[in-house]
Amino acid sequence: MGMNAPLLYLSALAGILGVAGFFILREVLRVRAQEKVLNQLQPRLSKEKGSPQEHYELGSVYLQKRLYDQAIAQMKKALEVAGEDIPPVCNALGFAYFSQQQYDLAIRYYKDAVTADPDYVTAWNNLAHAYEKKNLYGSSLEAYETALKLDPKNAVAKRRSDSLRKRLQPNA
Repeated sequence: MGMNAPLLYLSALAGILGVAGFFILREVLRVRAQEKVLNQLQPRLSKEKGSPQEHYELGSVYLQKRLYDQAIAQMKKALEVAGEDIPPVCNALGFAYFSQQQYDLAIRYYKDAVTADPDYVTAWNNLAHAYEKKNLYGSSLEAYETALKLDPKNAVAKRRSDSLRKRLQPNA
């Protein structure tokens, strides 16, 4: 057993280093992909009008990097170029405002997303969460219930709607 202890230790260490290496490599690849998008789209969109998809893609990278003001600018340009509400873009705008604790603006854009696509479950969840942050529990519960009608297996909506129902029940 005395000879197996160092081997066991080295095996465990190699396993831990392998797992850590995997996560580090995955993160490096993710950041490289973001930087590639930035390097391609930033210069082009500063000179040209660009498509709604390009503005959305650049805005999404800014969101991932938590550069919310730049993300908002790109998402608004995407809507401007498109000339209509695009549900994923409206949802992303709502998320950017929500992340900055600007809940009224977030609610506005989440509503735009669900108006443009009433079956957009993620936007319904996000709208409900924003209502909840504003202490509008009735509206929040309605939005979570709509999300559950669209996706009965939605774990977030189920958990949060159950919690809100308990909160809204009058104490008997």
